[in-house]
Amino acid sequence: MIAEIQGLIIVSSGVGGCLAYFYLSNQLLEKVLFPPRGENVGRNINRANMIRPWLFIFPVILMVGVYTVYPVFETLRLSFTDRDADDAFVGLANYQQMFSDTKFWEGMRNNMLWLIVVPATCTAFGLLIAELTDRIAWGNIAKSIFFMPMAISFVGASVIFMLLYDVRPVAGVLNAVWMQFEGGYGSFLFLRIFPAIILLGFAAVAAYVCYLFLRPFFILEERKGGIISAALRAAAGAAAAYLAVLALLNVIDVFTITLPYGKPQGWLTIPFWNNFFLMAVMIWTQTGLAMVFLSAALRGIPQETVEAAIIDGATPFQLLFRIKIPQIVGTIVVVWTIVTVIVLRVFDIVFTITMSNWKTQILANYLYRKLFNDLDWGVGSASVIILLLLVTPIMIWNVYKIR
Repeated sequence: MIAEIQGLIIVSSGVGGCLAYFYLSNQLLEKVLFPPRGENVGRNINRANMIRPWLFIFPVILMVGVYTVYPVFETLRLSFTDRDADDAFVGLANYQQMFSDTKFWEGMRNNMLWLIVVPATCTAFGLLIAELTDRIAWGNIAKSIFFMPMAISFVGASVIFMLLYDVRPVAGVLNAVWMQFEGGYGSFLFLRIFPAIILLGFAAVAAYVCYLFLRPFFILEERKGGIISAALRAAAGAAAAYLAVLALLNVIDVFTITLPYGKPQGWLTIPFWNNFFLMAVMIWTQTGLAMVFLSAALRGIPQETVEAAIIDGATPFQLLFRIKIPQIVGTIVVVWTIVTVIVLRVFDIVFTITMSNWKTQILANYLYRKLFNDLDWGVGSASVIILLLLVTPIMIWNVYKIR
């Protein structure tokens, strides 16, 4: 059978099956079980209204139970067993083996790097695009262009970026640009000054975030919350300060490092930096998602506060950072957590581009290799549980905030 016809049949049968289920279940409820007639008409209507929501969501509950809840408990059981020993219970042996594996810690380190860079960059770019496109006449067209990468799968986006990173200057756009630098004024401007400005800007943002988190410790009127809240603020402030110092140290490296001019570079084989080339794929695809959320939040800001700030002489930067952003902090946090969950589950990009080579291992690829390449179900299941533990608190908090 032709693939297109087969796909059309599957979609049609799926949609038709759903419509048939909802129609027939509603008819069963109103015509057979609790008909709205007779001396108990009121009781029947009330019972039908109570049962109907559960009847309609029953397929979802069934699918979630079969494909989500059961696999979680089965994976947890497998993480305490040894397949080679006829599924014998081995306690925490799989976890001990996993924690002693350098590849696991490589994946953890890279995942933490992804968690720091990708959500922050997507949120910042999404906010910037949402703010700027609202100021131009063709803003909706611009937003559509920025949102278009969301329609591309991670595999498709990875293939596109593999062409950009190709070591051959004829095919690789990045190497074609790189070959134009030979140490002159252009090289100093684009490879020294421009990266230094970006790092300084990042350091300034990190320092400002550090100030926001640590400010309540020095201003009595702003102190609120308990010990846990204070500890979280201190930890976040320390992390932001560390990132600011790290960015400043990298500014020094930008001006002192020796660059190999005139030679094509294997960008994906450069340790540490190749992770950023992989992150660019996700940032390109997810910035549109952040833009949509933040654009809706910006449009929901009461215009009275904006007009009052303009009358008081607020500059565009003051208007953005002191008037608009404080009113959409909730949306920013939701966008941040959504992208964070997506980052924790990322697999396609690394698998397609580097196959976890050159120190680009992440947790999802680690568990894939353990489960399907090494056939080590115990350690693979243990790594799945670790990834689940990392994702679950963020998802619970996100659902709570959305409600």
